[in-house]
Amino acid sequence: MNDECGMMKGKTDGSAHHSSLITHHYKRQAYPAYKPSGVAWLGNVPSMWSVTRLRFQVKINPVKSELRGIPEDTTVSFVPMEAVGEYGGLRLEQTHPLEDVANGYTYFRDGDVVVAKITPCFENGKGSIADGLENGIGFGTTELHVLRSSSFMDRNYLFYLTISHAFRKIGASYMHGAGGQKRVPDDFIRDFCHPIPAIYEQRAIASFLDCETARIDMLIEKKQRQIELLQEKRSALISHAVTKGLDPDAKMKDSGIEWLGQIPAHWGTRRLRYLGYCQNGINIGAEKFGTGYPFVSYGDVYNNSALPVVGSGLVESSDADRTRYSVETGDVFFTRTSETIEEIGFSSVCFKTIPDAVFAGFLIRFRPVGKTLNIGFSEFHFRSDHLRAFFVKEMNLVTRASLSQDLLKDMPVLLPPIEEQAQIASILNQKMTQITSLIQKIQDSIVKLQEHRTALISAAVTGKIDVRKEASA
Repeated sequence: MNDECGMMKGKTDGSAHHSSLITHHYKRQAYPAYKPSGVAWLGNVPSMWSVTRLRFQVKINPVKSELRGIPEDTTVSFVPMEAVGEYGGLRLEQTHPLEDVANGYTYFRDGDVVVAKITPCFENGKGSIADGLENGIGFGTTELHVLRSSSFMDRNYLFYLTISHAFRKIGASYMHGAGGQKRVPDDFIRDFCHPIPAIYEQRAIASFLDCETARIDMLIEKKQRQIELLQEKRSALISHAVTKGLDPDAKMKDSGIEWLGQIPAHWGTRRLRYLGYCQNGINIGAEKFGTGYPFVSYGDVYNNSALPVVGSGLVESSDADRTRYSVETGDVFFTRTSETIEEIGFSSVCFKTIPDAVFAGFLIRFRPVGKTLNIGFSEFHFRSDHLRAFFVKEMNLVTRASLSQDLLKDMPVLLPPIEEQAQIASILNQKMTQITSLIQKIQDSIVKLQEHRTALISAAVTGKIDVRKEASA
């Protein structure tokens, strides 16, 4: 056993400790007797289990010659990487004639287990049992390994093995390639040593995990829905405050803008062009990035409503660049171009000048003139749902691939008195802090549930806990 599984002896990642955590948390009993596995990361295994390389239990990447004789016009499922779920599930919307996909894509059939092999998809747990394929046949991205279980291996047990902590963590350490193109070699899967119980026990473990993971997933889904509701509440609070104000008894008037409706009677509206000036960002070649001066990227703006943010990039820029494309207090940056209209027009407000910084060419900077806009009010106003609706509506009308300055300048801006703007920003900041805190607590609980799920799978498939009685109950 030591010789057979020698490849894995030097690769340790704390998996035995990871599994022991779930044993304590769930207070489940261990097996009556254990024996040394001969594998460093695995430790002891149930005395009746064998430890062997996967090559003796599964066929890896079956050959397409199995399809010989099947008509070329047979419809088959096609699965791109985005259709492969994390920790299970395939979306099977796409189908193609066999002749269109037989060359250049990965082949699999109903019952096979598919595992993403490229980073970060592998580490993120992308993989599933193939089931319900069109005519029982599937083709997909070349970034998949295919595992077909033998008569000694239950396919559901095999699936859980491939999403276990050890398989993913140790597999990641065997990746090779450059940067974002690192892949898990099929040799890792062939030589991966794992404890294998008898087939009836594999089925019992898989049945137990089906029930337990479904229960945990249901809890996670409920918590994710709670987050969605809080996010919807946050958006509604912002949109109402920046379009209707804080006083429910305020006298209202028609804004003259169909999608905006009524606004407080004492508020004004002006097009953005009359409140300041706009400028597109700097265009610099890829060779200039990595060193030099601060750089505000598309992602910095899209992912953050306020600047500066930690982690902005660096770029080699000239003195003239840093003057022309400066990033100063009060500036508002808008995302200018994207593959989808829904990602255009997101804004981020600079609360503190970033010395020597420049901003990306995929952004438009609006720099207010005068004292008509409170900086805190700008943060909420320019990210509110009613302005998102403006961008989506107008971009769809003109069918442009990017946001033009002319369209941005035509955007209506609501102008409460400057003191009221500050009050709105203050109240919204308080409410956003409360909602953000609630969301963070729920996200933390989701992370714990996900950790419990992963540890439970690892403990069950490595024999650290005995679930046979629960599976048969």
